Amino acid sequence: MNMMLKYSIMNEIRKIYQTSLMELLSQANHVHRQHHVVGEVQLCHLISYKTGGCTEDCSYCAQSARYQTEVAPLPLMQKDALFTQARAAIEVGASRICIGAAWRGVRDGKAFDTILEVVRELTENGVEVCCTLGMLEKHQALQLREAGLYAYNHNLDTSRTFYRSIISTRTYDDRLQTLKRVKKAGISMCCGGIIGLGESREDRIALLHTLSQIKPESIPINFLGAVEGTPLEKQPPLPIWEMLRMIATARIIMPKALIRLSAGRIERSLEEQALCFMAGANSLFIGEKLLTITNPTFNDDEKMFELFGLKKRAPFKAKREADAAGQSPQN
Repeated sequence: MNMMLKYSIMNEIRKIYQTSLMELLSQANHVHRQHHVVGEVQLCHLISYKTGGCTEDCSYCAQSARYQTEVAPLPLMQKDALFTQARAAIEVGASRICIGAAWRGVRDGKAFDTILEVVRELTENGVEVCCTLGMLEKHQALQLREAGLYAYNHNLDTSRTFYRSIISTRTYDDRLQTLKRVKKAGISMCCGGIIGLGESREDRIALLHTLSQIKPESIPINFLGAVEGTPLEKQPPLPIWEMLRMIATARIIMPKALIRLSAGRIERSLEEQALCFMAGANSLFIGEKLLTITNPTFNDDEKMFELFGLKKRAPFKAKREADAAGQSPQN
């Protein structure tokens, strides 16, 4: 990208992010109403196929084998157990099932073959399937697409500059390369980040700039859950206002994307979550665990939906709308 153009876009994002909070929320809500059904929220459920024992050194992660945390490596989840979890989530309204594995990257073999089988079967049963399995090779992305995979999640976590303070075992460009392979394979891209890692406001603005360039269909925004035993265990939490600024700015600069409330909801009040929806969030993860992080229960979220008057989004809506417009879901 031309450097002058890059700085111009960064300045525009910075200007939006730093708008007075009430005006920012008002603008974001207006944009949201133009592009989305008010109160419609997609429910996603994340299943941990392979938990713990990861070789990476992500400073926030309880699953890294490099840190002494309460998360012990577990055997691969059996296929029947995976389907049981998926069906339970679908019954309460989940329209996207996400399958995660604590891998540096996908390896060809039996474990990956099982994921391909699960993707195929869940897709045939009318639910969007997303995977987050680490780095992908080109042929693996194509295999996932052929199995019917709807989306692939691979977060950038933070800005390119701050990234090196958080992770050393893979580079920012490694992550971008996987995202390029996902997009080239025709799989919807899910990519977001974590706030509260110790990054500056400029780092959050830089992350939003990168996301605006790669144009993911969905953007998970996580609050750091400081895990005992990790290098970030004593990191103080950010105030809700920074989450609202992230969501609202993302909504304004990426109006068609799904913005997902991810890790960190358990510590947030109903009032704070209501503000997130007002700012433009329109998706969340349900289930008592997000891999290793505690999450509100199904019942708690049902009560929230009733209180706020929210309705559940059907699967494949973005694809149907994109097909009708003659576009790909990422556009």
